[in-house]
Amino acid sequence: MKMVFFGNGPALVMEGEKRLLIVADLHFGMEADLAAHGLHFRSRSTDRLERLMKIIDLADPDLLVLLGDIKHSIPSLTRQEYVELPWILETLRSRIPLKVFPGNHDIGIESYLLDTELQPKEGTILDGVGYLHGHMYPSPHLAGHLMIIGHHHPLLLLKDEVGCALQAPAYLRADLDAGKLGMNEIADTPPTRVLFMPSFNEIAGYDILQIVRNPFSPLSRFMKKEDAEIILADGTYIGSLSSLLSDETT
Repeated sequence: MKMVFFGNGPALVMEGEKRLLIVADLHFGMEADLAAHGLHFRSRSTDRLERLMKIIDLADPDLLVLLGDIKHSIPSLTRQEYVELPWILETLRSRIPLKVFPGNHDIGIESYLLDTELQPKEGTILDGVGYLHGHMYPSPHLAGHLMIIGHHHPLLLLKDEVGCALQAPAYLRADLDAGKLGMNEIADTPPTRVLFMPSFNEIAGYDILQIVRNPFSPLSRFMKKEDAEIILADGTYIGSLSSLLSDETT
């Protein structure tokens, strides 16, 4: 299995028998929610969709896999989402087949999807890799596989001694304690692993250290942080999470 990173997404191509383009956490309609809290931005949905379409053209995948939180509002639709979702999804499916793993923000999204597009919330395996949004316990049959998930919006934050900071979307890769997740690993099979994907939405991001220290999902709670690794959105390998934790304590 070959991975190709697209830093201008962030997006990821998983190349096996087919080329799968993976994108997480689009959060179309976020601007309406921000406006309700006094932060007013024009809708960036068109810009976000154009960015995704350019990556589709560049990557030339066989399938687009959306790892949940296509929309933003909970529990219902905002007017922005009601207007925008149909043409966003139709624009995508007119270019490429879709598989959608609903997230916790995607209440009601099934009414906008074809039966062939909607995937189980607990995840499934596509071309040897497990996929799900990542807010709930994964299906037991994903044991022994790499799981690629969204939900967490990992962001790498680094500061030097004078306070200058690097803030960049990043991947977090780790082994999982499958037993605590209720998954029975078979002897002599590969370990169960997880790859946390950064958000495609340019506004969304959450400090990796906070994901580790204050886990808010079963997968983040039961990852083995001592062996976890950090990779930037463009595929640049940063190193172990443990080194980042050590820097924080010095």
